Amino acid sequence: MNRLLSIELQKIWKNKASKVLTLTYFILLSFIALIASIKVDLGPIHIDVSKIGIFNFPYIWHFNTYFAGWLKLFLAVVIVSMMANEYSYGTLKQNLIDGLSKKEFILSKFLTVILFALGSTIFVFVMTLILGLSFSSYNEIEIIFTDIQYLLAFFIKLTGFFSFCLFLGILIKRSAFALGFLLVWFFIEQIIRGLLNWLVFDTSEQTAKVIAYLPLESMSNLIVEPITRLSIIKSIGNQLGADEVKHFGVDYFAMLIVLIWTFLFIFFSYKLLKKRDL
Repeated sequence: MNRLLSIELQKIWKNKASKVLTLTYFILLSFIALIASIKVDLGPIHIDVSKIGIFNFPYIWHFNTYFAGWLKLFLAVVIVSMMANEYSYGTLKQNLIDGLSKKEFILSKFLTVILFALGSTIFVFVMTLILGLSFSSYNEIEIIFTDIQYLLAFFIKLTGFFSFCLFLGILIKRSAFALGFLLVWFFIEQIIRGLLNWLVFDTSEQTAKVIAYLPLESMSNLIVEPITRLSIIKSIGNQLGADEVKHFGVDYFAMLIVLIWTFLFIFFSYKLLKKRDL
């Protein structure tokens, strides 16, 4: 496994665009910490972001993993390009000639996906601890590690998404078209949502239960938005009469769905590669 991973990392590091995008991704992840420095003065209104509760344990695990998840598109480009370059530069055929089996080739790509997801998770873990210990009002050890399951959800979310990108890279071969299809698929899921709401179900809750099985939607359901969980936002909502009860915890059923999709993406990636005459 070390040999397979080493081969992939050399390919990525020798590609200037992939190297820049990977470094940019981790730099942007660290920019989440800059939110703490935001201060707004509007006449008598003074807002210090670091003091409104977003960096309090355990809420910060939810906040950081949710917003860090939006940056996954940078590594999605790297993974799709990684696969497209195999066809463009002929390295796939050369690897197979040199004795690498197609199964080992797919395994090397999946190991890279796992490494990216794990590296991102560890980075967010360390950054969250630093921010929380610096700004949180609650530093008791049992409170600090409450809700740490958001990190597991974050890891599974990235693994599933990157596996989807890998599958598209193998299926379509060209990075621009693969990324374009990823965007198209997002809209397809939204169209399905709209059609179910319009033609089939009476409530959006019924629709949500059905589309929860779709790949991107299931990944999205792993970590829901954290903003309306803030006490200050809840107070404003209650004053306006919006007392909607929302589940903010990690959706373990969505986790199972994403794991199944991850398996299917890797399985069909291998089947596609096995059938193709390279």
